[in-house]
Amino acid sequence: YLGYGDVDKVVRSTVDGQEAYVAVGAALPNGSLHTAADVHLVRMGTGADAPWEVVGTRDTTLTLDRPGYGSTVASPMTVGGRITGVDEQVVVTLHALSGDLQAAPAAVPAGGVRTPWSVPVRFSGGAGRTVTVAAATGGHVAAVERFAVTGVRIGATG
Repeated sequence: YLGYGDVDKVVRSTVDGQEAYVAVGAALPNGSLHTAADVHLVRMGTGADAPWEVVGTRDTTLTLDRPGYGSTVASPMTVGGRITGVDEQVVVTLHALSGDLQAAPAAVPAGGVRTPWSVPVRFSGGAGRTVTVAAATGGHVAAVERFAVTGVRIGATG
């Protein structure tokens, strides 16, 4: 869904009732597993076949704090958080399951220790839709080494 083809391994998972955290990542050249994100899922509904939905990520060295989870947004939207790392570039993308959302990736150089980063993201269409905002960085040992996500709703335009 996010297009992170190299992030294809489950590193660990914990399930506690209706919540789960699944650490996903990739195998490094030396064979060890690297965690790119700790994805937070919530079980929606009851019963053995109730679906699990991604509601965000448990962020550490790359955070995605703006926009806030579940907020209503308009274009341009400021996306930001904090990062710990050297010579990073944070790339922000928007994702929707269907509809008329159009958005180009936005990128910003970043680095330091818990240093703030932000970038304006312009988009069109998608009014009323739920959208996943994803921020990723990488390029040292893998294309995507860390990522964070949040969900927002695009406000009506007009």
